[in-house]
Amino acid sequence: MIETHTQPAPPPRPRALLAGRALLALALAVMIAYFLVYIAYAAGLLRFPFDYDQGEGFELVDTVMLSEGRWPYRDAEVYPFYASNYPPLYHVLLIPFAWLFGPAYWYGRLVGFLGTLVTAGAIGYAVWRAERHRAIAVLAGLAFLASNTVYHVGPLFRQHMTMVMFETLAVVALAGLPEHRYPTRRRMVIGLALLLAAGYTKQLAVATCVAVFAWLMLRSPRRALAWGAAFAAVAGAIFIWIDRATGGQWTLHIIAANVNEFMPQQALDLYRQWFRLHAPLILLAALLALYELYFARLSLYSVWWVLAVANGALSGKWGAGDSYFATAIAATCVLSGIAAARTLRGGWTIPGDHPFAARLARLRAWIEARRAARLAAAAVAVPLLYLWYGVSVLHLPTEGPVFGPVARALGLESSYGDRYAFYDSAGWVPGYATIGHIPTQRDIDAGKQIAAIVAEGDRPALSEEAGFSLYAGKDVITNPTQLKNLYENGRYDPSTLIDAIRAHAFNVVVFRAQFYPPPVLDAIYDAYYPDEAIWMNGFNYEIWRPAPAQVPDGAFDTALRALAPGESASAAVAASPAAAARWLTHGLSRHGWERVSEPGAGDGDGCRADAYARAGERLSATLCPAGKVMTITLTLETD
Repeated sequence: MIETHTQPAPPPRPRALLAGRALLALALAVMIAYFLVYIAYAAGLLRFPFDYDQGEGFELVDTVMLSEGRWPYRDAEVYPFYASNYPPLYHVLLIPFAWLFGPAYWYGRLVGFLGTLVTAGAIGYAVWRAERHRAIAVLAGLAFLASNTVYHVGPLFRQHMTMVMFETLAVVALAGLPEHRYPTRRRMVIGLALLLAAGYTKQLAVATCVAVFAWLMLRSPRRALAWGAAFAAVAGAIFIWIDRATGGQWTLHIIAANVNEFMPQQALDLYRQWFRLHAPLILLAALLALYELYFARLSLYSVWWVLAVANGALSGKWGAGDSYFATAIAATCVLSGIAAARTLRGGWTIPGDHPFAARLARLRAWIEARRAARLAAAAVAVPLLYLWYGVSVLHLPTEGPVFGPVARALGLESSYGDRYAFYDSAGWVPGYATIGHIPTQRDIDAGKQIAAIVAEGDRPALSEEAGFSLYAGKDVITNPTQLKNLYENGRYDPSTLIDAIRAHAFNVVVFRAQFYPPPVLDAIYDAYYPDEAIWMNGFNYEIWRPAPAQVPDGAFDTALRALAPGESASAAVAASPAAAARWLTHGLSRHGWERVSEPGAGDGDGCRADAYARAGERLSATLCPAGKVMTITLTLETD
């Protein structure tokens, strides 16, 4: 129960009051500074026309498909081998933008960014409504935006923060004052509609749904069951409608494909990181939750906080990460804000009707007798906690006309060396997103270079990121992580895609992290070879070209397998000298051979030689031009 009190508090001691106001103003300044960094980061992402975080492009593809009246929940075993694993609401909200502007990243990122502002506003409103302390309400909202996790994910073309927005709005709507009353019918309809919206934005909102109905059950089991039945009926009807409209693909991709490998150590590391970054706010939130448990009635905010924190355990799934704590961060900011404001107002009391009130009478008297001293200490302690938080979540770009001098003044260097110009106090653990830097013009130019390669020829490209194909106006082929999830759950047969790869149905393959199912990767390794790498946004994007035609087909592997010590064998491939050399190195590596010499230089006849080694064996390879082909001579040397 969140109580308000009208008893006037004695003024704190003058020096403490002045110090507290100065520290509170400093804490607000720090949070506002983080907000300005956040705005600059969001503005930098709005102008970047390619995937910043892996998967953004597939969110855009979902949006485009829905804007054209097509479901993104498709049979992934037929061309274009594409399917989505996210509910549709976020993408439905973006349909008008797709109609007006076509495929573009900026509007999805803008909506995500604005959603975090709405969430921050809802957090601030919840704190103000509970305790009527404007400065702490503003601090609580800005603290949400200052979190490293929220900063990272907020301006992305991803649905996660929109889910958090709907969750927060639902909880704030349902948790209204006074806490001892059951929500009105109007409030219930609004809150549950927002909760339904959260669930159909992303499945992770299930924890907030459980929290809401658990809290309602504590208030009135009969009414909770009635409202729960109505909620389940609406949610179930929507689910069945989409499943039937997609021929069962909805259930396959939304439910079955999301059962991923769980890595306990990843979850544990992310919990530790979450606590280290948000410790001051977590301690305040835990204080209020424990107070309600022992001395008052549990509020929806406390129930939500406990279940949202517990739901963070799902961050240990493959493909999950720190963003799974975003809801817990929102709940933490609400509870900690209420606790901080109540502390400044001197609102902590032991209720007179508590079962142990008589035994606690002396404690109550002792607390009341020292009210002025407590308020003086609180005036200083509360802003210090927010300043502690500000130091904990320190993050800042380290380059640029503004951020460069600021970073140097603070003695900060990039946490990622030459990879990113960005300092992040969070460090890194498995599952934590290594993002936060602002893309440069060099990154934009590199993306356009990759898109130009994808645009070559009439065939589509097989790319781990959809942005290059969208930019080039070509079909988007596959959603790699979705195929991997399906395959590992025994729900995907990649044979048709593998046949297309072996037939060189794609003009180029673009790798960033090689997230395809293992059989698909093996087919690519056999049918394509790495031709070049282009550095963009902190990653080497590998450009793989179709393997050159052999004369006759398969002659290279046949010659290699037939070699005996001291013997030589030859094969011919239709490729340029440079392409043949790169393909040869890749092909030999597939058989365990590693090049041990520097790339060979051509002689007067245009031939070049390289040496390779494998488990005590040594192989020499010579490439010579022979008309329109390159002849490869392999010699297995004797000891």
